[in-house]
Amino acid sequence: MADNAPAHGSSTVVATTNNSSATGGGSSSARQSSSSSGAQISVHATRVLADGTCKNEELSYVSAKAVGCGSFGTVYSAKLSSDNMQVAIKKVLQDRRFKNRELSIMKRLCHPSVVQLLYYFYSSGSNAKDADVYLNLVMDFVPENVYKQIRYYHNQRTSMPLIFVKLYTYQLFRALNYIHKDNICHRDIKPQNLLCDPSTGQLKLCDFGSAKQLSPEESNVAYICSRYYRAPELILCAVHYTCAIDVWSSGCVLGELLLNNPLFPGESGVDQLVEIIKILGTPNREQIDDMNPQAAQQFRFPPVRPHPWSRYFRSKTPASVISLITAILEFSPQKRVKPIIALNHEFFKELRDPNTKLPNGAPLPYRDLFELKADEMTTMLADAEKQPNGGAGTGGVNPFPMINGQVKLTESQSSVTSSSRPQPTSSSSPPNLSTEEKVKRYISMLQQKDAENSTSTENNM
Repeated sequence: MADNAPAHGSSTVVATTNNSSATGGGSSSARQSSSSSGAQISVHATRVLADGTCKNEELSYVSAKAVGCGSFGTVYSAKLSSDNMQVAIKKVLQDRRFKNRELSIMKRLCHPSVVQLLYYFYSSGSNAKDADVYLNLVMDFVPENVYKQIRYYHNQRTSMPLIFVKLYTYQLFRALNYIHKDNICHRDIKPQNLLCDPSTGQLKLCDFGSAKQLSPEESNVAYICSRYYRAPELILCAVHYTCAIDVWSSGCVLGELLLNNPLFPGESGVDQLVEIIKILGTPNREQIDDMNPQAAQQFRFPPVRPHPWSRYFRSKTPASVISLITAILEFSPQKRVKPIIALNHEFFKELRDPNTKLPNGAPLPYRDLFELKADEMTTMLADAEKQPNGGAGTGGVNPFPMINGQVKLTESQSSVTSSSRPQPTSSSSPPNLSTEEKVKRYISMLQQKDAENSTSTENNM
């Protein structure tokens, strides 16, 4: 498929207008009836089930207000008539020349850290002169986004509670690990595209308008991703990039969560690279070749020494988060931390403590954090082992010596959920471990940290 995605993704979610019509393929008149809370609209829609299969059925909802709009779409909130469930509806213009990539990708996704596509339908314009066709994506509704949260704390002249920084970053890496296993690259990670609910601590990645399933044989547009979060290889006009561009963007988001301001606030594409070099220093020849081998002839880089992260952030910033940012924001894409390995980082240790609470006293969303399934880990763990430093990033700790040589599982310890707390023991590694066995051992290693935290908490009570 040709890569015709825009440089900035569409906004997050829409309700159809009073005169809209909808159908799964052509168009048919939408039926409306009066309601105390607004007009009820009925459309022929396609329901997307959890296993990715679809079925046609009638969908009725009560229209509500617009909650966001952008260059490529409008988002509305609405309530389904069947169960009063609040949903978000994103309405985008459907170009008849192209298959909608966002729809085809979202139909495949089902994960607690990714916004869920529930239904979709097509509608015509709001008046007789508008002959355009619109695609409407019905998704679960999340009340806030990370951008609004950052602005709130910025205006309050205070820092975001560190527990939220950890929760949001951890769930973002869970989402990336899930979509990257199929080489689906989001290509527009930014605070506006991270929906969140501060009352529960949940986060969901949304807006797949710029997403694409990357193929090594296929070139891609370099002018993609919002500027502040754009990976340096994109600025250097690379067209054969990887999902590591999402990892870079996530590091920029993490920095913004800590600073309440963008980490690299460039005023143009070139200035964006200058902002990056101010902190990371001038990339060496090997790093330039890793980003884009042709860049050495096209760009001239001034000699700049790296600026230590510990001086850039507040004095009370934990050393563990400095370690994580260092592992993420690396010029060489293949040397950035892999999402599956980032989940094991020391910065997230507090999340595994069963007594950790949200600022409102509510428990953490443990199911969304730690119910790791083998099918979302196998591919990514095998890929991480092939990367420099076991995918742990610059300065990170390679987990594979532990996985391959120091953990032994019994059958009763091979559960993939955090509900069980196995006790791995040291052992010599059998030769030629299968990927499945390595997945089990990695999960067990994470669970052992849970058990250690739980024991330490009980001893201190």
